[in-house]
Amino acid sequence: MRSYWGIDLGGTKIEGVIMTKPSPDSVVYRHRIDTEAQFGYQHIVERIALLVDHLKAETGFLPDALGIGTPGTLEPATRTMKGCNTQCLNGMPLLDDLQNKLGIPVFIANDANCFALAEAQMGIVQEVAPDFRSVVGLILGTGVGGGIVLRGNDGQAFVLNGMQGIGGEWGHNVLEENGCPCFCGKRGCVEQVLSGPALQRFYHEQSGVNLKLPQILERHQAGNDPVATATIDRLLEKFALGITTLVNVIDPDAIVVGGGVGNIDLLYTEGPARAKKYIFNPTFNTPILRPKLGDSAGVFGAAMLTFR
Repeated sequence: MRSYWGIDLGGTKIEGVIMTKPSPDSVVYRHRIDTEAQFGYQHIVERIALLVDHLKAETGFLPDALGIGTPGTLEPATRTMKGCNTQCLNGMPLLDDLQNKLGIPVFIANDANCFALAEAQMGIVQEVAPDFRSVVGLILGTGVGGGIVLRGNDGQAFVLNGMQGIGGEWGHNVLEENGCPCFCGKRGCVEQVLSGPALQRFYHEQSGVNLKLPQILERHQAGNDPVATATIDRLLEKFALGITTLVNVIDPDAIVVGGGVGNIDLLYTEGPARAKKYIFNPTFNTPILRPKLGDSAGVFGAAMLTFR
């Protein structure tokens, strides 16, 4: 039986899965181990190999290829990693090192791309737009990322990586001129406006009080904290403005929003009406969807990188 293997490489955990088809019901086995990133790059490579060996031992399956979702991007020109928040990965030839270590083909994609691929092929998009030609997946959490999934004429879905490996990197479009500095070197990136920490920072700057985003949302809903209401209004308005670029350029069949900020109901109830003001079309009917697969999307999407 053909098996599909995926690894979700996170800052604290590495998860592996074996599947037999693109369906959550086809999972043969999944397992997590600690990343132990504090011990450096080579140790992470060894941990991934250790997890693959564990999956083999527990199931008796052998991988033909391995898909891996990473907290950064592979630079095509140098075949090294970039933009990883697990910083010891940056500048390192992770793809080549894993292929040499494991002796099988390895396919790498950013974790947001894996999220988008899983939700498009196995998740919520199949319920709303099963014949999609393009899907955008957004992650709004501690950081902000994005991925674009296209379907070819042969019916096969694939991630749009782009010439420089930055396809879908919505989080680093400038959304607010002269806004807060971003680690990428620019100011006012989407990540510095719509991430959970950015929204909490805005509330603190306006109120002098440190609160987590769920607390800010509660205060807004209670109607007794004008700064909380201003913070949520900022989220909705900037989200609407931010997705305008995606809709005007790609015109996707669906947008799926993951991450902690994506748990806010108003993004789905009020967000579309606000976005309509900015869209270059008299109507706006692109569905903005909650994800279906939860924290499984990353590892499922990684396995789907090998469905080729």
